[in-house]
Amino acid sequence: MLRLSAPWLLPIAGPAIADGAVLLDEAGRIVAVGPNGSVPRTEQMEQHDLLGAALLPGFVNTHTHLELTGFAGLVEDEDFWSWIKHLIALKATRSDDAFFAAAEQGIRDCWRGGVTTICDTGSTGQVIAALASVGGSGVAHHEVFGPDPDDCGPAMIRFGADLERLGRFATGRVQLGVSPHAPYTVSGPLYRAAAELARAQGLPIAVHVAEPPAESALLADFSGTFADSWRARGIARPTASPISPIAWLEEHGVLSPGTLCIHVINVSDADADLMRRHDCAVAHCPRSNRRHHQLGAPMQRYLDRGLRIGLGTDSVVSVAPLDLLAEARAAQRLTGWNASSALRALTLGGAEALGLEPEIGSLEVGKWGDLTAIRLPAGGDPEAGVLASSLADVSATWLAGRAVHLAGEPRQP
Repeated sequence: MLRLSAPWLLPIAGPAIADGAVLLDEAGRIVAVGPNGSVPRTEQMEQHDLLGAALLPGFVNTHTHLELTGFAGLVEDEDFWSWIKHLIALKATRSDDAFFAAAEQGIRDCWRGGVTTICDTGSTGQVIAALASVGGSGVAHHEVFGPDPDDCGPAMIRFGADLERLGRFATGRVQLGVSPHAPYTVSGPLYRAAAELARAQGLPIAVHVAEPPAESALLADFSGTFADSWRARGIARPTASPISPIAWLEEHGVLSPGTLCIHVINVSDADADLMRRHDCAVAHCPRSNRRHHQLGAPMQRYLDRGLRIGLGTDSVVSVAPLDLLAEARAAQRLTGWNASSALRALTLGGAEALGLEPEIGSLEVGKWGDLTAIRLPAGGDPEAGVLASSLADVSATWLAGRAVHLAGEPRQP
């Protein structure tokens, strides 16, 4: 058994506890949580007293591209379409082994940042392999592409074979998901086919949607850079009448409680109503949104409708290093969240967005013992102190009671 205590315990599901402790069983589940004096202690159990720190649930990163680890600073194009094409060319230079090594490094970087569960999208399949290899926790959504409706059949044959191959890695706390990439790279028929396959296999869906303005223009009147690219490839206008990206997904059966909508910047009240009707979740990546599009997502629309909202970092190619605490501070500026609400988005909010809240996101008996310890300045509010901290302040991270990051040996009582 493992017993951890700290000057502050932040359960998220309840108020902060001064001088708190948490006890994990041999399986890595929480069996007791509360004031230090109320949590059992025996000489036989492993014990750590985290002096000068707050102990809270491990963070949940709802959007990553960990196969791109190591590419930070190599794609600096300001135009989004140019940035995408440059990134595609860069990916073509990397081998499968290199993608696997990059994904594994990305997972360890997440652990160093206090993140214990990740939700990834990628095209190589190496992230789910790396998660399984290191005993990680997360959902790896495999991407499918194909803007030409005529290519839907062959694309789905390849995609189905990929999912069958990658399914063997979906063991333990690792899940496989489906990601029809974005409206500017996926045809209507391919969206419908991918969504039907996901439902048939009981897999979650993640989709980049309503992100760049040119995506909305593509579906509104077939204008902008994406429309120009389609036209040059001989691909017809996707719809005869204007439609929003969110409504386009609904039309093709993509929206559901198992659908994670990534970025979702260009969204109207009507679009947000559709997301609420289908109980979709949001992966909010405020720093990436600002870097690529100089825009913030309409968070108040999502908050007013009670949508499930988690925070994501996107990839190091967009914003480096991966720092979910920095994302929470950026989200605060858009939402007006207090420290408690921002920390909830980092933890339980992310778990809810992924449908994993029965297992992770708060320090409650029966949940996994995923925890992170953050060094705090002397005095002051502990929640505000955690939110203001940097990556260097993350002193330890445990995944189901297994230490996956130790900046220094936890201090014994």
